[in-house]
Amino acid sequence: MINSSLLLAVQATTPSTPEWTPMVGLTMIVCNLLAIAIGYYGINKQNRGKGPALPVAVPGMFKGFGIPELLATASLGHLLGAGVILGLGNAGVL
Repeated sequence: MINSSLLLAVQATTPSTPEWTPMVGLTMIVCNLLAIAIGYYGINKQNRGKGPALPVAVPGMFKGFGIPELLATASLGHLLGAGVILGLGNAGVL
């Protein structure tokens, strides 16, 4: 009984979020690519590639870009993407 009352109280304050559409997916992809580009130029070349390498061949532009760099930039990209999607959804664009 207490749990359902708590859920009803929280549900009233939860903002509406946009449903998934291809435009939402494209927005997340663009935000991730932007974060990877920021990370490529923002991560010092002396510190790049010290962790495990990616198990796939990468283009020459991403030489030394390993798993830690990919995880860090993709995490930043998802944070940016979530904010952009929520913001555009509340503005009525998505």
